[in-house]
Parts: sequence; structure tokens; C-alpha cells
Amino acid sequence: MARANSLSVTVLLTVLVALGPISTDLYLPSLPAIGTAFAVDAAAVQLTLSVFLAGFACGQLICGPLSDRFGRRPIILGGLALYLLASLLCVVAPDIEVLILARFLQALGACVGPVLGRAVVRDVYGREGAAQVLSYMAMAMALAPAIGPIVGGYLEVWFGWQANFLLLTAFASLALIAILAILPETNKWMDPAATQPARLAANYLTLLRHRSYLGYAMIIAFSYAGIFSFISGSAFVLIGLLGLSPDLYGFCFAAIVVGYMIGTFLSGRLTKRLGLERMIQLGSLVQGFGGLLGLLLVLGGMVTVVSVVGPVAVFMIGCGLVLPNAQAGALGPFPRIAGSASALMGFFQMGFAALVGIAVGHGSGTSALPMMAAIALVSLGAILAYWLVVRLAPPLAAQAD
Repeated sequence: MARANSLSVTVLLTVLVALGPISTDLYLPSLPAIGTAFAVDAAAVQLTLSVFLAGFACGQLICGPLSDRFGRRPIILGGLALYLLASLLCVVAPDIEVLILARFLQALGACVGPVLGRAVVRDVYGREGAAQVLSYMAMAMALAPAIGPIVGGYLEVWFGWQANFLLLTAFASLALIAILAILPETNKWMDPAATQPARLAANYLTLLRHRSYLGYAMIIAFSYAGIFSFISGSAFVLIGLLGLSPDLYGFCFAAIVVGYMIGTFLSGRLTKRLGLERMIQLGSLVQGFGGLLGLLLVLGGMVTVVSVVGPVAVFMIGCGLVLPNAQAGALGPFPRIAGSASALMGFFQMGFAALVGIAVGHGSGTSALPMMAAIALVSLGAILAYWLVVRLAPPLAAQAD
């Protein structure tokens, strides 16, 4: 076992946190091909994304408290095992219904990565240290969705859509081996009553009563919904409407991820100097500028690769500034129930994004407007959540570490 604050553990946690994004982004270039293979429309194919997020959201409410009771390590191992089996089911799915079911099961396993990866960071580094570590982890983690659609595009062209899920199976296998060999247990506040219904309700009620926690969770949900709007609609817009090939689509997706990496790099460099709240203020304004610019261009009839990808890249810079700091702000005061706090935060994030993604999926086969309008609206939501909820919240006392 390695030390909890060692570089090898941080790298492993980054891989775990990337499990969610890589599970959605790798097969994006294959979405139109999946629709053709199963003879279904864009909305049906998009359900493989939204159902994944729904499962991801629900699973977090379970795995967070379980990790508070039994520790982070055994729950991560169990989740990865489920993820591996569900990935194999995706490969052999005979129709879209089985693929959707397999994606739901895959999400139940995948949710342990981001939820418990963040909880481990909070266990080890505390509130302020977690903000910086999460920023650098987010920057490194962005390599997965940057490279994922490129790799997925080539796999689609060379071998077909099933190859993407075979690669996810191999990814899960390697992660399982690494967890067994490297990751120590970091939960020093194991609570035997954490999974009892009364304690679960009390813990979630404690979180829901704190306005600042809710505000940070809303900021995260709005910001991620913008990212997922692009994930849901971009393949149908860029490949279906604008005629890009799946492999070239991967490079366009990588361009917006570069924006996210820029934002997370700046967050890691500036957070200790400027503080969480100033970084969120700045990032939400950058998000809003990118979202509004993209919407205005589409409304003005400019629907090109540049007019779609450019504004979204700006929006993603803002997300890189906002998300690590909002996550640290939400988790910081709750070391004793960090798993539950991370789970509820993730439930809001993924659940809201799934709803937005379904709406985007119903219109993205014929127009870029639903995708760009959704990004603009959730950008505004993040700004309002900060100024009307977080800024007006009373000071939040932290639990003792």
C-alpha cells in the first residue's frame, strides 16, 4: 500500500474520478452509428447517456453512505467489479433496450469513482488543501475526455461501436488491480450507523438545511448540465448536421476539453491566493459569456464548427474555474459525512444534467439551437445560484477534522 498523500494515490484517484467522463465521452462518436445499428432515432440513442447519468445519480446516494460505514476502499472495489460486468453486457447488447439497461448498471458501478475519489481527497487534505488538489486532478482528468472521443472515433471507424465498450472493460480491469495494490483506507470516521435509514435521513437533512451547501451544489449542477448539454447534442450537431466524420469529431471535442484544462490549471494556481468564492465568481461569469455568445451566434444563423465549438470552449474555461472550487466549498465543512455530502452533491449534479440532456436529445437531431440554448440558460442559473444562494447564506460552521 502507498501513503494516502503520495503521488501514486493521487494519480489513481484521478483515474477513478475520470471513470464517469470516460464512460460517456469515449463512445460519443458512435452515437449516430448505434442509432443506425438498432434502427432507432437520436432521442432513443441519447437515452444511453441520460439513463447512465440517472443511474450515476442514484448510485451515489448509496455508495457515499456505504463508504462512511465500511470505508472507501471496499466500496470502490465493489463498484469497479459491477462496472466491469456491465461493460461486457454493453458489448453483447442485442438491442437498444438491453444497451440502455447495461448503461444503467454500468453507471451504478462507475459512480464510486468520482464520489469516493473526492471523499478520499477530503479525508487526506482537508478543505483548503482539497480545493487545490481537486483543481490539479481535474486538469489531469480532463485528458480522459480530451483523448476519449478521439480514440473512440478511430475505434468506431476501424472496428465499430462495440470496441469502445471493450476498451472500458479493460480500463475497469486495470483500475481494480491498481486499487488492490495501491489504495489504503482513508476514512478515519467510520460510522456504524451511517447506513441506518434514520442516520441517512439525518445526514442528508443536515446537508439540506445548510444554504451554502445547497448553493454550491446548485452551482455544480448548473455547470455540469452545460457540459452534458454539449455531450448529449454535439455528436448529432457536428456529425449529423455539419457532416464531420467520427474521428474528426473527436478532435473537436478535445478542443473544448482544452478549455476546461485551462480553467482547472488557473484554478489550481489562483485558488489559494484569491479564495474559493472569487474563483467561482470569475468562473461563472466566463461560463455566462461563452453560453450567451454561442446562443447569439446560432440565433443569428451562424451554425458552423467554429461557431459551435468556440463558445463552448470558453464556457468550459469557466467550468474549470468553478467546479473544483464549488466541490471543495460543498464538502469542506463535513469531514465526518464526506461520503454522504459528496453523494448528495453528485445526485443533484447528475440528476439535473440527465433531465437537461433528455430535453437536448429531443431537438439536437435537427438543430443546434436546443444544445446552445441549454448551455446559455444553465450558465445563467450558475450565476444566480452564487449571488442569490451562496452569497446570502449565513456562515457555515465546519465539523472538527
